[in-house]
Amino acid sequence: MIQLTDEVKFMKGVGPQRAAALAKRGITSVEDLIAYLPFRYEDRSHFATIREMKPGETYTLRVEVVEGQFLKYARRYGGLYHLVVRDATGRLHCRFFHSGYLEGRYKPGQQLVLHGKADYDPFRPARMEMVNPQVELLGPEGSDSTEVGRIVPIYEAIGSISPRMLRKFVHQALAALPAEMPDMVPAAIRARYQFPTRREALFYVHFPPQTESLEKLNSFRSPAHMRLIVEEFFFFQLSLAIRRRNLRKQPGIAFRVREPRVREAIKRILPFKPTAAQKRVLGEIAGDMEKPVPMNRLLEGDVGSGKTIVALEAATIAIENGYQVALMAPTEILAVQHYLSARRILAPDGYKVELLVSGIKPAQKRAANERIRSGEAQLIVGTHALIEDPVAFSRLGLVIVDEQHRFGVMQRKRLIEKGATPDVLVMTATPIPRTLALTFFGDLDNSVIDEMPPGRAPIETRLAAESSLPGVWESVRREVARGRQVFVVYPVIEESRAELKAAITEYERLSRIVLPTLRVGLLHGRMRSEEKEAVMESFRRGEIQVLVATTVIEVGVDVPNATIMVIEHADRFGLAQLHQLRGRIGRGSGKSVCILVAPKELTGDSRERLDTMARTSDGFEIAEVDLKLRGPGEFFGTRQHGELGFHIANPIRDRELLELARREAFALADDPSAQSELASLLTQLGANWRQRYQLAHVG
Repeated sequence: MIQLTDEVKFMKGVGPQRAAALAKRGITSVEDLIAYLPFRYEDRSHFATIREMKPGETYTLRVEVVEGQFLKYARRYGGLYHLVVRDATGRLHCRFFHSGYLEGRYKPGQQLVLHGKADYDPFRPARMEMVNPQVELLGPEGSDSTEVGRIVPIYEAIGSISPRMLRKFVHQALAALPAEMPDMVPAAIRARYQFPTRREALFYVHFPPQTESLEKLNSFRSPAHMRLIVEEFFFFQLSLAIRRRNLRKQPGIAFRVREPRVREAIKRILPFKPTAAQKRVLGEIAGDMEKPVPMNRLLEGDVGSGKTIVALEAATIAIENGYQVALMAPTEILAVQHYLSARRILAPDGYKVELLVSGIKPAQKRAANERIRSGEAQLIVGTHALIEDPVAFSRLGLVIVDEQHRFGVMQRKRLIEKGATPDVLVMTATPIPRTLALTFFGDLDNSVIDEMPPGRAPIETRLAAESSLPGVWESVRREVARGRQVFVVYPVIEESRAELKAAITEYERLSRIVLPTLRVGLLHGRMRSEEKEAVMESFRRGEIQVLVATTVIEVGVDVPNATIMVIEHADRFGLAQLHQLRGRIGRGSGKSVCILVAPKELTGDSRERLDTMARTSDGFEIAEVDLKLRGPGEFFGTRQHGELGFHIANPIRDRELLELARREAFALADDPSAQSELASLLTQLGANWRQRYQLAHVG
């Protein structure tokens, strides 16, 4: 009898080679295998026929192979495989692009299931075809009860392990489920929402009954799907709830905020009247800093909303209480920008601001480290250099992490551990949709600056084809003649692909041929730190009129006199990246224009990204579109969706279930009368569950 804890390699038909392929997908035990769920379902109790197919519709067919041929001459398609199949009503032609792997695979007489969209062959308008349909080879005897005559689960293939093979392995594993399988979701929650047991849900999602709605199954809204989704969200949110509860039990620094001396210090550094949103957010931060427990707060604000000044006000509170502040930024350019801003605002009042980045000379670094160790440096701005071993703080009281999603968890942890439970303020200029804020930052309190400072002119965004560039450069000349400055952005530093313009090449062309009378500068990531800072300082002072750059300027560059940004190959940039780049202009009172240069014939996601940029400058609306296009795993530049242990839950699709699970998890963690139940639940959870839902370090 197979046990859930058994290694999958001991199952019939698996063996060491297939087990190795499964292990690459994180499937090592029988329990892991049954957690690998279908991504789609097909009703194979009733197949369509070739004769009844209509163009533009999607069909599932049961057919027999007539012939298959790999056309090696079609190299521009990466190889083309042509397959002819038939059923009792007629023949169908199928084309597969980039299909060298199919050579010799299908032989006359084999039984297949095809799933795909039907359309007319553009070269033979009278002939119906399918292009790149999904194909499943039925068994030599035709089929078994897991393949036809029912709603059939379709699994994503793993290496050479086909969906059919996976279906057989899962069917075998389900037979091993004990009759009294443990169910870790609390009984009260199951009863409240009428959820099936875990055992019932697993059988249901893998091999649903014929009576279930195919639409509900494919939208993951059957009762079994919803129960498993809530389960995944519940345990992950429980880890966040316990982590937050434990943080609030730690002794922290109770900063004195209401003393006249501190209030006056905050007022002195304000260069302008703060917005209502800035006042509200500062109040939330100050309220946290007063408490004798560590602050853990996320500060969100769109590009140019004034997050930095709020962070510096929080820093002032800590410094006035005799503590040091560390501000960590992901790039040297952003760190230097923060350093210059902080020095300009704080130095007149006698505050000592220090810069610590990898690019400074060894002697300067040693001197800076000594000032940090002695406590002479009060606000220390830097990159990951702040977490290196030689850096030791005298009395670290506040940690500010900017663009925090660019840092790993351990990097942030190492900086925090350089103080005795300092307050933590995490900042991001990438507006985060609520679903992801609850998922990735659910243990942090959240503050949002949702109002722009007065005097900021709106940025007009225009789309332009490359044929319009002569007119674009004429607009640049006119704007420079008015005393303004311009950014020109390219996606690459040097030419790596013939169709992409590169910053270095275009800098030379613009400075010599297109804009020879203007002072053109160049900035990219491979330049040394001192070179980059010299270029940015020249641009800030107005000595450079047109700055040609890569995405190194994406964050942290503040030049209020820059009013035009030209982004070539705009279709090659992500939506969040385009929004960040556009935020480099519009920082003064002058009218600003962002020109996105891209091919006219764009379609799909590229067209939607550019149309969104032209339509709105609302960072949160842009973030929602970006999330829809890229998915939760790519939103922060890493595949965090899988890393969070979600097999079925999706924060975008399942927002209402995420919020339900969060309410239940936080209610359980925060209820004093439920602590024995919580302790019992954590004890029952096996190591696999605890690790999967990140409960290992909070239980």
